[in-house]
Amino acid sequence: GIFVGLGVEKIRLTGGEPLLRRRLPELVADLRRIEGLRELALTTNGALLKELALPLRQAGLDRITVSLDSLDPARHAAISGSPFPVGGVIAGIEAARRAGFSPIKLNCVLQRGVNEADILPLAEFAREEGHILRFIEFMDGGTGNGWKLDRVVPASEVAQQLASRWPMELSPTTHANCVAQHWRYLDGRGGVGLIASVTQPFCRGCDRARLSAEGRLYTCLFAQEGTE
Repeated sequence: GIFVGLGVEKIRLTGGEPLLRRRLPELVADLRRIEGLRELALTTNGALLKELALPLRQAGLDRITVSLDSLDPARHAAISGSPFPVGGVIAGIEAARRAGFSPIKLNCVLQRGVNEADILPLAEFAREEGHILRFIEFMDGGTGNGWKLDRVVPASEVAQQLASRWPMELSPTTHANCVAQHWRYLDGRGGVGLIASVTQPFCRGCDRARLSAEGRLYTCLFAQEGTE
C-alpha cells in the first residue's frame, strides 16, 4: 500500500515458486484491493497452474508469465531439476488461457550447450498459440547457478536465427525502462522479446524494486543484502 501510494503501479509475485504459497488466491485478492494498483502479475514454473489458474483469475490476477526453457521432455527435466513433466506445464498454460489470461508470456533462459535447440520450436509454439515469448540471456545468479560467459547465447544471435526462419523487424519500445527488445514478425503472427541482460545491460533504465517474503527491500536482482 505504501509503494502504490508513492507511485508504484505494478506488482509481480515471483519466487522461488509463488504457486507453492498457501492461500495464494487470498493474497492476490488482498493486493487487488489496493487503490491505485494498475496491474497485478505473477511468474510461475507452471507446475500447479492447472489447478490454480481459475482461482487466481477470479481473485483478480491480471497477467501470468510461465518459465518454459524447453519443449523437449528430457531437456525440460534436466533444466528444471523436477520430475514434473513439460506436458503438465503446457496443460497449465492452456488452463490459464481458459481462465481468461491472454496473452500469456513465456520466458526462456538460454544456455549454450543446453537448450539452443529449443529456440525455433519454442518460437513456433508461441506463434501458433498466440503467446508472447521472451528469450533471456543466461545471467550470473551470484550464488550457485554455475554461470560462465561462454554459456551465454547473445540476443543478437537469437534474433538472427529467428529472422532466418521468420522475417521480422524491431518494434519501438513503449517506454525507456523496458528490459526487452521487442521484435514483430512481418507475416503478422505476433512477435518475440529478447532480453540482452549480459551483452546489453539495462541497469540505467531499471525501475524495479524487490520486496522479499521476510520484509527486506532489494533494489537490484543481484544484491546480496537488502534493507530491513
